[in-house]
Amino acid sequence: MDTERVAVTASIGYTVFPCDDADADTLLRHADQAMYAAKQAGRNRFHQFDAAQERAQRELHEQGLRLSEALTQAQFVLFLQPKVVMQTGQVVGAEALARWQHPERGLLPPGAFLPLLDGTALEIVFGQWVVEAALAQLELLQKAGLPMPVSINISARHLQHPGFGAWMEQCLARHPKVAPSRVELEITESAALYDLAAVADTLAGLRALGLSVALDDFGTGYSSLTYLRRLPMDTLKIDQSFVQGMLDDTGDRAIVQGVIGLARSFGYQVIAEGVETIEQGQMLQQLGCAHGQGYCIARPMPIDTFIDWARRWQPPVQWQHQHAEDYSI
Repeated sequence: MDTERVAVTASIGYTVFPCDDADADTLLRHADQAMYAAKQAGRNRFHQFDAAQERAQRELHEQGLRLSEALTQAQFVLFLQPKVVMQTGQVVGAEALARWQHPERGLLPPGAFLPLLDGTALEIVFGQWVVEAALAQLELLQKAGLPMPVSINISARHLQHPGFGAWMEQCLARHPKVAPSRVELEITESAALYDLAAVADTLAGLRALGLSVALDDFGTGYSSLTYLRRLPMDTLKIDQSFVQGMLDDTGDRAIVQGVIGLARSFGYQVIAEGVETIEQGQMLQQLGCAHGQGYCIARPMPIDTFIDWARRWQPPVQWQHQHAEDYSI
C-alpha cells in the first residue's frame, strides 16, 4: 500500500460459557449472531450474545406462530359490551371486543394477546378479521330486531395501512344488509400522531361512506385541540381512568367536565367508559354526560347473551331519577 493509510474496523461477536450453557456448535452460532448484532448497531464495536434476550425473541417468535394458528383455526371470538343512555336504559350501541378462546388457557382478554400483535404483519390480518366479524355480528343484531351501531377498534397501523378506505368499502359491499351508519370506527389519539393530515383525509373518506368515527381514551395521550379541530369525527369517549377517579379527585372530575364541554362545543356525542358504580353514573349525569359503558352496566358478552340482555335490561333506580344539573368542581 506504500504511503496509503487504511483504516480497518472490526465487528466482534462473542458469547461466554458456561453462562451460555450450550454445545460447541451452538456457542459458535450464538457468537455469530452477536457479530451481526454488532454490525447492525453501527459496526466497529463488539457485542456479547444475550442468552436471555435470545430466549425472549424465540418466545416472541413462537407466540407469533401460535397467534397465526389461532386465526387460522378460528380461535378468536368477538364479545359485545353495551353502550346505554343511563337514565332511560336505552341500549344505543355496543363495542366489539376480541377474546382468544385458547385451547389450553381458556378465554383470554385482549391484554393477553394484543401487545404481541403490535408492529407485526399479523396486526393487519387480525384487524381485518375483527372488522369482518363485527359486520357479521351487525347482521345478526339486525336479524334479532336490534339494529344498533357497533363500534370497532382500529389500530393506528391498520388505519394508516395503504388502501384502508378502499378495503373498508369492499367490506361493506360484502355485507349489503349492514347500513354503513351502523358502523363506528374507534381510534386513539396515537393514530394521528405522525401524519395528522393523512389520517384526517382517511377519516373524511370513511365518513363519506356513511361510517362514524369515535376518538377513544380521550385525555390520556397527546390530547390537543388540534385533534378536535382537524380530525373528522362524531364521538369522544372519556377514558375510564378519569371516570373511576372523579368521585375522589377534583382534578379528574374537572377533566371529565371539560371533555363534556368540549364535546358539546364541537357538536360531538360523548360517552363515558369504565362506569363501574352507580355513584359514577349519577355524577356523570350531573355533569351532563348521558351515555355510559362499563361493568356497572354489563361486562362484554357473546352476541347471543347480548341479545337477551338488551331486551330485558333496566338501569338502576338511582339513574332513572337523576337529572343533569350544574356541579361545582
